Amino acid sequence: MNHSFYSYVQTFRGGEKHDEKATFAEAAFQDHGFPKQSTDFHMLSKYIEEKADDEMSARVFDELWYLYELKYN
Repeated sequence: MNHSFYSYVQTFRGGEKHDEKATFAEAAFQDHGFPKQSTDFHMLSKYIEEKADDEMSARVFDELWYLYELKYN
């Protein structure tokens, strides 16, 4: 994959206030430690799990990863 997961997620920024994907995208944008260049599921999943942030939940990450793979695989 040529596009990072982060760049894909950022396409959801600015969405509805109650949109979990938009909330995740905004939280990733605000998180200066987010692995912005990564395309590796395991690295990103571990980061999300260790962060344990309500705004970047593992469930929403899994949904976004599924959509990311559909788009770029």
